[in-house]
Formats: sequence, structure tokens, C-alpha cells
Amino acid sequence: MRLDRTGLTEAVREGVLEEAQAERLWTFLSARQAATPGFHFTHILYYLGGLVAIGAMSLFMTLGWERFGGWGLLGIAAAYSVAGLRLANHFLSRALPIPAGIVATFVVALTPLGIYGLQAALGWWPAVEDLAYREYHTRIDWRWMFMELATLASGALLLWRYRLPFLVMPIAVTLWYISMDLTPFLFGGDEWAWSMRATVSMWFGLGMTLLAFLVDLRTRGPHDYPFWLYLFGVLTFWGGLTAQHSDSELVRFGYLLLNLLLIGIGAALSRRVFAVFGGLGTAFYLGHLAYTVFRDSLLFPFALTAIGLAVIYAGILWQKHESRLSGAL
Repeated sequence: MRLDRTGLTEAVREGVLEEAQAERLWTFLSARQAATPGFHFTHILYYLGGLVAIGAMSLFMTLGWERFGGWGLLGIAAAYSVAGLRLANHFLSRALPIPAGIVATFVVALTPLGIYGLQAALGWWPAVEDLAYREYHTRIDWRWMFMELATLASGALLLWRYRLPFLVMPIAVTLWYISMDLTPFLFGGDEWAWSMRATVSMWFGLGMTLLAFLVDLRTRGPHDYPFWLYLFGVLTFWGGLTAQHSDSELVRFGYLLLNLLLIGIGAALSRRVFAVFGGLGTAFYLGHLAYTVFRDSLLFPFALTAIGLAVIYAGILWQKHESRLSGAL
């Protein structure tokens, strides 16, 4: 339910609120909205700028940075980190938690660069062709493990220090990186590259989703700590599940049921990420039916139309009994 200024004006007109109460409530909600992430233009600028800065020191870093050498990269990462922490503290002192969280996350994203520089400076980096820092986010290799563990440690430390939800994002991403990098190391090479990594990703995503649910139960409040865990958990679970191959129509029908279950879980938990990926999976399955199983069928579009109308009717029933059903769930 979304409350805006028009709704408050109508409440005053109907005598539900007095005008002074409506003004105080609007002031309170406006202040709360400024500190709560949402699809607002100011917040879009915050996250866009933050992601550009993070990408500059990770995804978009070029081989030219190798010319700085190990100690040079470590010094750059350290200098940026000190500046980032000072800026995060400055933003917090001015009651700007969203920019503070983004800048603190930028500091966490610098950790792999600093550890890479340290390993290179001490001669600990393996002499592997084309294994430079710029490959960290695109190449699966177990040699990134020290960088990933250090990133987890710095992320956990800053999350404990600042209690800002966006800091969960690099932790979630790094956990998935570790699961992918360990797969060839534990299961013996590239022959397992696709099927095994898809399976590992699926089970990892399921575990992260359950972890997000536990965090959700224990951290009810204004800060949405489990958001990024839910996002990456469902993303990796659904991605690994969708990447599985089977020639059995029964197994594919089970895929549809799992996606419908995701939509139901999304409604029960009020988490859109479940509904989004569940909807995508349902669309993929219906596309498979339309273009493969019932490719030449005249009745399939009519049957699908009937199913669609039945779903709409189910929505009407849900709306009619929403309070009771939501409370039970």
C-alpha cells in the first residue's frame, strides 16, 4: 500500500485526519522516505554514481593498471579506502545513510584490488598467463580465493561497524563467486564446467535464500538487510535451475510448479524478486509448450486463454480473502 500526498488530502476531506495531523504525518513520511531506498530520482543518482565508481575499480579496470606494480595497486586501494571511510562517516554525520552505504560498499569493492596488489608485491601471485586483476569478475579460478575471503572479512567488518544494508550486496556476490571458483577445484576441472556449476549455483542459491529468510525473521525493522540476500539467492537458484537440461516433460512440468511456488512465496513474504523470476520461469515453460509440445495444435491457444482467465479469477478470490489468507501465510 502506497500513501501519497493526495491520499492524505482525501483523508482530511473525509474527516479521517485533521489538516495539522496530515501535515505532520507527511513531514514524517517524507523524512523516512529520504532514508529508505526506493525508486526516487535522488536515489537513482546515488546508486548510479556509486555503481560507476565501483565498476571503475573492478569490472572496467584495464590492463594498464598492471604498470603500477603490486605496491602501487595496494597503495591506490589503501588511499581510496581511507578517503571512502572518511566520506562514509561524513555522510552519516549529515543523516545521509544511503550515500554512506554506497561509499562504504565502494571500500569493500576495493579489497580484492588491495589483496591482489599485496600478493603481486610479495611474489605470491602465480605466474599464470592472462590471470590479471581485470579477470577477477569474469574468469572462474580458485586462485582468487584469498581475495574473496578478504572481501568477505572487510564486508562483514564494515557491516558490523555501520549497520548499512547495502553492504550486504558485496558479501552476497562474493559468496557466489566462492561457490563458482571452488567448483572446478573440488570436482576436477573443466569437464564439469556447465552442468556441475549450474547445480552448485542452484543449491547455493537455495541456501542463500534460506539464510535471507532467517535474517528477515531476526531483523524486522526499518533496515532491509535481507534484500540483497534474497535477490542473489533467488537469482542464482533460479538461474541454476533453469540451466538444468532434461528431455522429460514431467521434469519440465515440475519446473513450472517450482516457478509457481516462487510466485506464491513472493506473495506470502511480500518479496517481488520471487514473483519476477517465478513469472519468467512460467513464461519460459509456456513458450516451450507453444513452440515445441503443442506446436501444431489449434486448441492450445484456447486452452491457454482459459487458464489465463482462471488465474484472473483466482486473483479476484485472493483479493476478496486477502487479509485472512495473508495472515495465515
